[in-house]
Amino acid sequence: MVDKNIYIVQGEINAVVGAIKRNARWSTHTHLDEERDPLLHSFSVLKEVLNNITELSEIEPNVFLRPFLEVIRSEDTTGPITGLALTSVNKFLSYALIDPSHEGTAEGMENMADAVTHARFVGTDHASDEVVLMKILQVLRTLLLTPVGAHLTNESVCEIMQSCFRICFEMRLSELLRKSAEHTLVDMFNVLSDFAILIFLMVYDFQLKMRAGGMSESSKWKKQKRSPRPPRHVTKVSPATEQPAANTSNVTGSGVTFIDAPSPSSSGSSENISSAVSPATDSGLEMSSQTTSKEDLTDLDPVTSLGLHNESLREEKIQSASVESIPEVLEECTSVAEHSDSASVHDMDYVNPRGVRFTQSSQKESALVPYGLPCIRELFRFLISLTNPLDRHNSEVMIHMGLQLLTVALESAPIANCQSLLGLVKEELCRHLFQLLSVERLNLYAASLRVCFLLFESMREHLKFQLEMYIKKLMEIITVENPKMPYEMKEMALEAIVQLWRIPSFVTELYINYDCDYYCANLFEELTKLLSKNAFPVSGQLYTVHLLSMEALLTVIDSTEAHCQAKVLSNVHQQEKEVAKSGQETMNSTKEMSNSKMPFLDILLLTEKSIPKKPTRFSCILPSPQELMQIKNKKKLLITGTEQFNQKPKKGIQFLQEKNLLATPINNNEVARWLRENPRLDKKMIGEFVSDRKNIDLLESFVGTFSFQGLRLDEALRLYLEAFRLPGEAPVIQRLLEAFTEHWRKSNGSPFANSDACFALAYAVIMLNTDQHNHNVRKQNVPMTLEEFRKNLKGVNGGKDFEQDMLEDMYHAIKNDEIVMPEEQTGLVKENYIWNVLLHRGATDEGIFLHVPPGSYDHDLFTMTWGPTIAALSYVFDKSLEETIIQKAISGFRKCAMISAHYGLSDVFDNLIISLCKFTALSSESIENLPTVFGSNPKAHIAAKTVFHLAHRHGDILREGWKNIMEALLQLFRAELLPKAMVEVEDFVDPNGKIYLQREETPSNRGESTVLSFVSWLTLSGTEQSGMRGPSTETQEAKRAALECIKQCDPEKLITESKFLQLESLQELMKALISVTPDEETYDEEDAAFCLEMLLRIVLENRDRVTCVWQTVRDHLYHLCVNAMEFCFLVERAVVGLLRLAIRLLRREEISAQVLLSLRILLMMKPNVLSRVSHEVAYGLHELLKTNAANIHSGDDWYTLFTLLECIGSGVKPPAALQVTARADNDTGAQSDSEVSSSYHPSDMGLDRGYTSDSEVYTDHGKPGKMHRSVTDVDMMNSGWLVVGKDDIDTSKPSAGLSRLGPSPLVNQYSLTVGLDLGPHDTKSLMKCVESLSFIVRDAAHVTPENFELCVKTIRIFVEASLNGGSKSQEKRGKSHRHDSKSSRLKKKPKESSTRRSRVLSQHQAHTHSDEDEDESIPASYHTVSLQVSQDLLDLMHTLHTRAASIYSSWAEEQRHLETSGRKIEADSRTLWSNCWCPLLQGIAWLCCDARRQVRMQALTYLQRALLVHDLQALDALEWESCFNKVLFPLLTKLLENISPADVGGMEETRMRASTLLSKVFLQHLSPLLSLTTFAALWLTILDFMDKYMHAGSSDLLLEAIPESLKNMLLVMDTAGIFHSADSRTGYSDLWEITWERIDCFLPRLRDELFKQTVIQDPVPSMPMEQHPQKSIASALPPSPRASAPASPTISSSSSPSFTASAPTKTSPVTDIPPATAQPPLILQPLASPLQVGVPPMTLPIILNPALIEATSPVPLLATPRPTDPMTTSEVN
Repeated sequence: MVDKNIYIVQGEINAVVGAIKRNARWSTHTHLDEERDPLLHSFSVLKEVLNNITELSEIEPNVFLRPFLEVIRSEDTTGPITGLALTSVNKFLSYALIDPSHEGTAEGMENMADAVTHARFVGTDHASDEVVLMKILQVLRTLLLTPVGAHLTNESVCEIMQSCFRICFEMRLSELLRKSAEHTLVDMFNVLSDFAILIFLMVYDFQLKMRAGGMSESSKWKKQKRSPRPPRHVTKVSPATEQPAANTSNVTGSGVTFIDAPSPSSSGSSENISSAVSPATDSGLEMSSQTTSKEDLTDLDPVTSLGLHNESLREEKIQSASVESIPEVLEECTSVAEHSDSASVHDMDYVNPRGVRFTQSSQKESALVPYGLPCIRELFRFLISLTNPLDRHNSEVMIHMGLQLLTVALESAPIANCQSLLGLVKEELCRHLFQLLSVERLNLYAASLRVCFLLFESMREHLKFQLEMYIKKLMEIITVENPKMPYEMKEMALEAIVQLWRIPSFVTELYINYDCDYYCANLFEELTKLLSKNAFPVSGQLYTVHLLSMEALLTVIDSTEAHCQAKVLSNVHQQEKEVAKSGQETMNSTKEMSNSKMPFLDILLLTEKSIPKKPTRFSCILPSPQELMQIKNKKKLLITGTEQFNQKPKKGIQFLQEKNLLATPINNNEVARWLRENPRLDKKMIGEFVSDRKNIDLLESFVGTFSFQGLRLDEALRLYLEAFRLPGEAPVIQRLLEAFTEHWRKSNGSPFANSDACFALAYAVIMLNTDQHNHNVRKQNVPMTLEEFRKNLKGVNGGKDFEQDMLEDMYHAIKNDEIVMPEEQTGLVKENYIWNVLLHRGATDEGIFLHVPPGSYDHDLFTMTWGPTIAALSYVFDKSLEETIIQKAISGFRKCAMISAHYGLSDVFDNLIISLCKFTALSSESIENLPTVFGSNPKAHIAAKTVFHLAHRHGDILREGWKNIMEALLQLFRAELLPKAMVEVEDFVDPNGKIYLQREETPSNRGESTVLSFVSWLTLSGTEQSGMRGPSTETQEAKRAALECIKQCDPEKLITESKFLQLESLQELMKALISVTPDEETYDEEDAAFCLEMLLRIVLENRDRVTCVWQTVRDHLYHLCVNAMEFCFLVERAVVGLLRLAIRLLRREEISAQVLLSLRILLMMKPNVLSRVSHEVAYGLHELLKTNAANIHSGDDWYTLFTLLECIGSGVKPPAALQVTARADNDTGAQSDSEVSSSYHPSDMGLDRGYTSDSEVYTDHGKPGKMHRSVTDVDMMNSGWLVVGKDDIDTSKPSAGLSRLGPSPLVNQYSLTVGLDLGPHDTKSLMKCVESLSFIVRDAAHVTPENFELCVKTIRIFVEASLNGGSKSQEKRGKSHRHDSKSSRLKKKPKESSTRRSRVLSQHQAHTHSDEDEDESIPASYHTVSLQVSQDLLDLMHTLHTRAASIYSSWAEEQRHLETSGRKIEADSRTLWSNCWCPLLQGIAWLCCDARRQVRMQALTYLQRALLVHDLQALDALEWESCFNKVLFPLLTKLLENISPADVGGMEETRMRASTLLSKVFLQHLSPLLSLTTFAALWLTILDFMDKYMHAGSSDLLLEAIPESLKNMLLVMDTAGIFHSADSRTGYSDLWEITWERIDCFLPRLRDELFKQTVIQDPVPSMPMEQHPQKSIASALPPSPRASAPASPTISSSSSPSFTASAPTKTSPVTDIPPATAQPPLILQPLASPLQVGVPPMTLPIILNPALIEATSPVPLLATPRPTDPMTTSEVN
C-alpha cells in the first residue's frame, strides 16, 4: 500500500507546476518546455522518484523539498508562485511529512531556512507582495515551532529571527503585516524561552556527570523533576519503526523524544490530550498528544550505552502511559533517547536540546550542530540593545518591540540560571530599563515597568543594588512635584510598588536586605513613610493614588495577618523556634519537602546552591530580631559617623571609636576597609584623610584593600582613582602614587625594572589623561599623539623602553575613556560611574541577597508599619463615601487588631480603638442630637460595631482603649440608647428588687400648670412648635436604627465576658470605670453611678479572682462613701453596691475577711449621710445575714456588723475613732483595709463586748463635740460623779488624743440606758434591723461566743431607740432633715440639657426622701410598726435571757472538748450575770419606762418573769445587790418622771407594779442580801423609794399599796431577826433606829401600827408631829444638797426638759425651803461593796443624814468639792 504522504507531495507538485505554466503562458504566449526550464525539470525528476517508492521515508527530505525551495529562491518567479511554493512547504511541515529522525533532516531544515529567509520573487502590486511576505512569516513560524525545527543551527535561527525583525521594523509595510511579524516573533520567543531552560539543564547535567563520573546521578535527579507547566507535544516512537541500530549505518537511533512548544492554535486543545499511542503509520513516526513539561529533556554530553535488552521494556512503558504518569514516561523516553544507539559505534554522537541525535554519518564528514545557547544569547543581546533609549537608531516602535519580546522571554524562561544571560540582565538590561523610566512616552514607561517587575520577581537575588536603584527611582517619580509629570505615571509607579509588595516575602526581604544593611538605604521604612504620606490627599479628594498607597500598606498587614492566622491554626510556635535556631536546616528541609510541588526554577536554584550564601553582617541565614535591632542601631551610628566624617574626617573616626564601632587605638586595616566599603563617604574627604602625612600607615592599608592582580597599570590606576578624589598638590599626589605603584608591583610580580619606572609610568598616565581631556590644556596645546607619548617614556624603564604595544593600548584606553575624578563627574559620565560602582558592589559579598521564608519577621515589620497604616486607614475611612473602600478600611482595622492581639501589642490595639471611637460620632455630638446623628450615620454604625467586636474578641490586650470605650458607653447611656438590662440595677428597698438608673419624666415633675405651658407653646415660633409636638418620623427612624445598631454591638458582653480577660486588661477596664467621678466639667453624678454599677457587675463576674481586684474596688467605694459630705444618689448606689458585693462574696473563704472589714467603710461615712441611706443598709444587712451569717466567724467582723445595725437602726453615731480617721484621711484618699483595722480594732482591747465588768476600769476616753445637757441621768455618760449645784457640763474641749481605743464609748453601768447619744433614725430601718437581730437570736447556730455580748448590747440600743415609739428620734429627724429636702445632688454641667437633669433630680428625690415625708406626718400605721418593734425586742430579750445559761454551758463544754486556745468561756453565774442577765434585765427595765401603756405592762410582766426565773437563783449576794443598783433602782427612779402625761392612771398602775416587784425581789433574796456589808445602805435606798412613791401618784393607788409592801418587808425582816441585836441596850440594832428615823419622815404612824410594844424614845426633842408636820420633816433633813440638786435622774426628753422633781413631790412643801447657801455643794460617793471597788460613782441619789451615812458606809465623805473631769471613763452598760 502506497504511503498517503506521497500523494500529498504529488498534489503540491501539480499545483506549483500548473501555476508556473499558467504564468509562462500569460507572459510569453508560448508553451514552456519542461526540459529547458530548470524549475519544471526538477519537479518532473521528483515525480519519477515518487512513483518508484511506497514510503516517503525511503527518500531524504531534501529530495522532495529541493524543487519547492528552488522556486522560493528563484528571482524570476512571481509573488503568487513563490507563495504557492511556500504554502506547500508549510503543509509538509504541518503534516509532519519530514521524519525528524532521518539522517538528512538536519540538512533539509538548513536548506529550508536558508531558502525562506533569502526568498526572491518578482514584485507585482503592494498588497500581493505583502501576502507572500505573510506566507514567509508563516513558514518560518511553523519551521521553528515543529519538532523538525530542532535541527536548525544557531545561524539559521538568528537569520529567521532577523527576517521577522526586518518585516517588523519596515515602516513602509502595512501595519497588519508588521503586527503579524510581531506575533510570529512572540511565538518563536516562546519556543526559545523554553530552550533557555533546556540549555541550563544541559549545562547543569554536564557538570553533574563530570562530578559523579556517570549517568546514575543525573537520572536520579531527573526523576525528581516535576513542574506544573503548560502542556507540550511529545512525539513518541511506535514499535513498527524499531530496528537494531547496529544493522545499518544510515539509520539514526529510533527512540527519540521531541518536546515542542505549542502553537497558538493547538496548545491546550482537546486533540492534544489523547492518552494512548496510535498504531504506526508508514512514515514511522507519530505525533502523540502526550503532555509534558518543558524541562524534561536529554543531555548534552556523551552517554554510556546500556545494551539492548532494556529496549522492549521501555517501549511497553511508553505505550501504556497515560496523561497522569507523564513524569515517568518522560523519564523512560529520555532513556530510550540516550540508549538507542547502543552499538557503541556512536559513543560521541550529539543529542541536541530537543532530544535529536546527530550521528556521524558514514557519508558525511561533519554533522550540522543544532541551535543552542549561542543563538539565544545573541537574540537576547539584540533585544536588550533594542531597548537602549540612548541609541539614536532605536525608534520608539523598536524599543517597544524589544520590551515586548523581553517580557515574553522573562515570563517563560529562567534566565537567571544562565550566567551569560544573567550578565546581560545585570549590566545592560537594567541600565536601559532605568533610563526608560525617565521617558515621557507612557507606553514605553508602562512596558519597562512590566519588564522590571518580571526581572525583580524572579531574579532579585542577583540584582540587589539594581532593585535598590529601581525602588528609589519609583519613589522619586511618586514624590516629584513636577507639573509636567503626568498623573498616570505616578499612578503606574505606585501600582508597580503595590505589585512588588504583593510578592510573598518581598517586603520582608526589603527589610532584611536593605534596612538591615549598613550601607543601603532604609527602603522599607522610607517606602512605608512615603505610602502613608501619599494616602492622605492634600485636597481632601480621594484619588486612585491615595487608594493605591493604602492598598500597598494593607498588603503588609494582609500577609502578616494571614501568617498569624496560619500560626494560630497550626500552632507552629515550635517550628518558629527551630527556624530561629537553624535557618539553614529549615531551608533545606522545606525545599526537600516541596520538590514535587515547587516551580522547577526553585529546584534548580536549590540544587545549584544547596547552601545559600550568608551576608557577612549576619551570624546565621535567619538572624534573630534582636540581632537585626543591633544592626539597625549600628547603622544609625554609622550614618551619624559618616556625616561627621564628611565634615571633618578626624571627628567622624573619633565618634565611631567612642561608639565602639572602630577599635581604640586605631586599627588602620579596619579604618581602610570602612573607607572602601562605605559608599556614603565624601570622596574628597577620603582623599584628604588618607593622603595626610600623619596617616602614612593608613594609606598603605588603604591601598592594600585593592586587588590589582592581572590588571594593566592604567586599569589599576583607574580603579584606584575612583575610590577618592585626588588632591591637587604635587607632594600629596606623589605620596598617593608611590603607595599605589608599590602595591601594584607586588600584586603583579614586579614587571618593570624598578619602582621608579612604575611610578613614572603611572604619573605619565595621569598627565596623558589631563592632556587629552582638560579643556584648559586643550585650548593652549594640541593634544599629545601616541608617538609623543612613547617618546616621553623613552628609556624610563631602568634605561630601557617599555613594551610598545602596552603603551599603545594604554594611550588609546585613556584617549577614548577619560579617567574622571568622582567629584567632577556630570551627566552621562556620572551615570556611568554610578552604574559601574553599583555593578562593582554587586559583585562583592555586599551583593548577597537573602531570600527568607514568608512570615519570618512579621513582628518587626508590623511594629514599623502599624502607625502609618492606621493613620491612613482612619483618613480613608473618614473621607470615603464608597461602600467597598469603607469595608476595605474596616477590614484593615480588624486585621491590624488581630495581629496586635497575636503579638500582644497593646499600644497598637489601644491606638486602633481610639481611632475607631472617633468615627462612632458618640463623643462629639451633644446628647440631644446623638440618637438622630448616630442613627442616621451608617459609617458611625460600622465603626461602633467594629469597636465592640474588637473589644469582645481581643479585649485581653486592651489597656488605654478601655477609657474610650467607656466614654462611648457613657454617651449611649446619657442618650438612653443602651439596652434595658444595662441601666437596670439591683436594689434592696424597691419592691421589684431592681431600679432604673434612668426614669421617665412624670408630668407632675415639670412644675408648671397647663395654662402656663399652653401660653408658652403659643409664643413659640412655627419650627419650635413642631419640635414641641413630638419627634418627626425621621428622628424616630434614626433612633430605631441607633437602638438596633447598639443591640448588635452587644455592649453588655463587655461585662459578662470580662471573666475571660487577662488580669492586666481587667484592671485597666476597672481603672477606666473608676476614673469616672462627678466633677463640674465632664461627668455628672448619674454617669458615675452608671460606671459604678458596671464596675460592680464586673467584680461579681470575676469573683473567682476577686482577690486581685478587691483593693481597687474597695478604695473606690471608700472614696465615694467616706468623702461624701452630703447624701446623693451616687452615695446610695455605692452603699448598695458595697453590700451587694459583700452578700455575693462572703461565701468565698479567701476574700470574706477583707470584704467584712470593708463594711467599716459604712461606719466611716458622715453620720448625716449614713442616716439617709439607712433603709438601703438595713435591708442589705438583713439580706447579708440571712444568706451569710454562717460565714462570719471573727469577733471583729461581728462587731462591725452590730455597730452598723446600731447606727442604722437607732441613729447611734459611728465610732469616733473611725470618724476621726476618715477625716484625717480626706486628703490622702482611701485607706487600705489593713490601715482601717489597725486604726480601729476592737481586739486591741482584748475585749469585744460592748461593756466592761464591774472590776474593769478605763481612763481617758471621751467624745469630742458639745454635749447638750438636760438634768437627767442619761447624759451623765462622761462622768460617774454627780455634780451638786451645777446646772451645765460643758465638754466642748475634746481630749488631746485618744490614748486607747475601746470597742465603743464606755458608759455608766448604773443606768438603764446604754448611754449613747441616739441620733435621728428611721422606723422602717429599725424594724429591718430588729428583724435581722431576731434572725440571729432565734437560730442557735448563729449565736456564738464572738457575737453574743454584741448582740445583747445592740438589742439594748434598739430598746432605747424604740422607747416611746422612737418619738424622740422622730423629732430630731424632722428637725435635722427638713432643711435638705431640696437637693443634695451635684448640678449638671452647663453644656448638657437642664431638662434631663431636673427630671433625674426629681426622680431621685422622690425615691430617697419618701421616708421624711412619711415621718413628718406620722400615720397610724407607724404606731403599729413601732409597737411591733418594741414587742419583738421584748421577746428577743426574754428568749436570750432564758436561753443564756444553756448556751453558755454548751460553749464551755465544746471548748473543753476542743481544748482551743483563746479567751476561756466560763458558764458560771458571775459571768452570766455580767455578760448577759444584767444587761438584758436593764433592757427590759427600760421598756418598762415606755410612754405606751401596752409596752410598759408587757415589759413589766417580762421583767418580773425574768427576775424570778429559776436560773437566777444561783446568783450570790453581790450579784443581787448589783441587780438592785443596776436594774431596779434606775427603773424606779425613771418611773417617777411624768413619762406619759396623757395616761395618768396607767402610770400609777405601772409604779405600783414596779414597787411591788421591788419588795418581792427584796424579800425573795433577803437571806443572801443580809450577808452584804452594805445591806443597810441598800435597805435605806429602798425606803427612800418607798417615800418617793408614796407621794408620786395623784390617786390613792400608791398611797395604799406602798404601806402594804413596806409593812410586808418590815414584818419579814423583823421575823428574820434582822433588827435585833443582843449588844444594844434596847435589844434593837442601829439599823432599827435608822429605819424608823427614815420611815417616820413619810409614814409617822406606821411604827405604832406594827410595833406598838417596842416604841423607842426619840433622842432628838421635837414638836409634836401632828401639829408641825413640816417642821419635823425639815428637822430630819439636815442642810444637804438635796434641795438644790435634782433628786432623781431622768431620761432627757424634749417634751419635759424642765422636769426636776425633788424627793417628796407634790404633796410635800419641802421644795419651797430655800437652799442652804452656807454649805458648799457636797459630792457624795455612792455605795461601795467588794463588787464595786474602783467603780465610778453611782448616780442614784441616796440622801441620808451625814452622821448616819458615816456610821454605815465604808467610804469616807469628801469634805471639799472635786472638779468634774469631762473625760472620766464610766462603765459600759
